[in-house]
Amino acid sequence: MKKKILIWLSGWVDSAVSAYLLKKDGFDVTAWFMINYLAPKGEYCPTKDDIEEAKKVAKFLDIPFFTFDYREEYKSKVLNYMYEGYKKGITPNPDIMCNSEIKFKVFLEEALELWYDKVATGHYAWIENKENIFHLLKWIDETKDQSYFLAWLNQFQLSKSLFPIWGLEKKQVREIANEIWLPNANRKDSQGICFVWKVDMSKFLQKKIKPKIWNILNTSWKILWEHKWVYYYTIGQRKWLDLWWQKEPVFVVKKDIKRNEIIVWTKDDLNLYDDKLFMDYIHFLWKKDFNFPFKAKAKIRYRQKDQKCKIFSQENWKYKVEFKEKQRAIASGQICAIYLWEEIIISWVIE
Repeated sequence: MKKKILIWLSGWVDSAVSAYLLKKDGFDVTAWFMINYLAPKGEYCPTKDDIEEAKKVAKFLDIPFFTFDYREEYKSKVLNYMYEGYKKGITPNPDIMCNSEIKFKVFLEEALELWYDKVATGHYAWIENKENIFHLLKWIDETKDQSYFLAWLNQFQLSKSLFPIWGLEKKQVREIANEIWLPNANRKDSQGICFVWKVDMSKFLQKKIKPKIWNILNTSWKILWEHKWVYYYTIGQRKWLDLWWQKEPVFVVKKDIKRNEIIVWTKDDLNLYDDKLFMDYIHFLWKKDFNFPFKAKAKIRYRQKDQKCKIFSQENWKYKVEFKEKQRAIASGQICAIYLWEEIIISWVIE
């Protein structure tokens, strides 16, 4: 019997080509669209555009199409996590939470209950099975690699997932889409967060975290301007500061949560750089018997180049990452992903 695959058809070209390749390889393919968020009346809602694009692709490929409404689950597991993170003064990563708790958990469980063998997505990563151990590897095209966003997946989730475009570079994905006349072949890639790719994040946060204006200072403690609330900002941020008269661009180098103050200065300010970070727990993607300390490479944000580091195990399940070179804007709440060669082996939240 053909294996039944439920593919997340997002409306973008990568998932469309993934669906085409699966069907071409003889799988029994069904498309699904996940509704996570719908903007209030009067606001632009990208979800509505995406679902129409996904419908066109499913019709073109002649595969069944269904929608799954996960707005409640998304609100409780991702939106609340994001709001609470900002309220604590840290910088949460909703993309990673969405993947681990919604796409590859809530939805995966439902797909298996509906008797599908696996789920598939257009993510830019690769899962390699070696003796029933599933390894999460970088995509062939490192300029688009998304393994970082999948860093919280576990062995069960990896075993039930497929990334069909793993062996193609981005330009090849576009070429296939144009060769077969996919309706979204030339749709521009999304650049934003998983559900708010055209939503102003500042306005989005203000729905739950009302503004409280106070001071922006420089590192000499001179008041430069006012900000809307310290919670809206992250270390290294330049956007929303509105300090247009400064001769050089300035960035957030420190936040004082209790005083509701932001300290800013130029990109070369030493307060923006550090050579270590801490995690109070780590997620092992498969192997747990590492001989600490050990050398590896790490990312503290998406699209960052791999950084040489050493991982130390400390008391009470705490871990330290020491970098060979100082890192710019290490932000609490973001995710540190540890790689050995091309494989993610460890990840967790930066303290």
